Amino acid sequence: MYHHSNRVRSGRSSRALKSSKLVNASSDKLVGKVHNPSGQGVAAFSSKKKTTNTDKSSSTHQPQKQNDHETRKIEEGSARRNITRKKTDSSTTGHYDSRNKKHGGAGKGKWVGGGNKHSDHLTLLDDELPLDENDPLYVAEEDADPSSYVLSSHETADELRISGAGPSAYDADNDKAVYGPMLTCAEFKIRVSDAVREYFDSSDADEVVRCIDEMKCREYHPEVVKRAISLGLDAGPRERELISRLLACLHPNPLSDDCLELGFEVLLDSMDDLVIDIPDAKAMVGSFLARAVVDEVVAPAFLSNRNNSHPGDCVVEKAVQLLSREHCTARLEKVWGPGDGRPVSELKSAMDQLLKEYLLSRELDEAASCVRELKAKHFHHELVKRGVKIAMEEDGRDHASKSSSLDAMAALFKFLVQNSIVSEFQVAKGVQRLEKILPDLKLDVPAAPSMLDEFETLAREQGFLHIPSGKA
Repeated sequence: MYHHSNRVRSGRSSRALKSSKLVNASSDKLVGKVHNPSGQGVAAFSSKKKTTNTDKSSSTHQPQKQNDHETRKIEEGSARRNITRKKTDSSTTGHYDSRNKKHGGAGKGKWVGGGNKHSDHLTLLDDELPLDENDPLYVAEEDADPSSYVLSSHETADELRISGAGPSAYDADNDKAVYGPMLTCAEFKIRVSDAVREYFDSSDADEVVRCIDEMKCREYHPEVVKRAISLGLDAGPRERELISRLLACLHPNPLSDDCLELGFEVLLDSMDDLVIDIPDAKAMVGSFLARAVVDEVVAPAFLSNRNNSHPGDCVVEKAVQLLSREHCTARLEKVWGPGDGRPVSELKSAMDQLLKEYLLSRELDEAASCVRELKAKHFHHELVKRGVKIAMEEDGRDHASKSSSLDAMAALFKFLVQNSIVSEFQVAKGVQRLEKILPDLKLDVPAAPSMLDEFETLAREQGFLHIPSGKA
């Protein structure tokens, strides 16, 4: 019996296994191939979801009411919405009209209607709040007369107003009086720099004076000295001479003695920064300061009151040395050299002076330094012409076999050409000009033709003259 029951039980299990396989096969066929509208045997969608989809498909065929707002939930318990903007008028094109939209806000400075959303009358909310007397910044005069002053960029503006001083300017745009400067310090520096750069082109000092007066910023006048000299340091001798003349024109009005001295103090205190960009700044600022003393722009007492207690006192010492030389006034008037834009006649006089000094000292380096300071590369042919002429005159009317002055002059021009101070073209042009004036030169120096030939021979031998003989 035991063995029989086992066989019956195993037969039943095998039949159950076969029936389950048939059910699974039939379900696969139902899902993949058989059309099953009711979805029996295949749990693809929940009943709740199927009901929602059925309602949605049926609702698409229903006519929409005119003023219905189409907002529908996609799922129960979900925050997602399918929102369609409400049309304002079904008889029109149906485009969205933003005039009925709530803008909200209406805070300070917002335009609001007069209670009716369709009202065309708009008013601006009042943005003038009553003053609080407990405010630490409250001023009694402000409540009495709000237009008595406007905010200024300078610290002394309130002190001037409280002390009873009158306004320094009037702001036509705001219809208010202004105490203190009209501009900030940064704006004032920019305008002064532009005026000085324009002055370099026009050389019209009156225009700079007029510009400074129109800005009405007396508190910032010391910055004029610093900005003008700083721009002059980056320029050439002509611009530096213009700056020295400008300081003389600005004194005493609009720049007073105190403003000029304070401006030089600010400049001397910033010497460490200037030397980084301009290595020769100390020497040039010392020349500016000495020239200002000669022009009676700065009092000599300003130099003695420094007492070697400030960073720029070495510049003051340089100015004192320049003022201690013999004939310092005449020398400081030409402190920026002949290349400062002066007439050609003065440039020729400077050339004659340096050539005569060279023939006495025979110092090539000193003569080369003086030629550089001329800043007249286009005019070096005049230097060659006048140098050879002076050498001929120094040797006298009776020319000997060997001329020491001509040899020295040939050595000078060789040195200048080798150091790229004077070009070979300028030397050749100077010799050609000597050839043209040779008939007049013979009246003073009868041996001038032979001396000129000797100079040309020396120049060719030493390699700084490359024109053929007879074409000079």
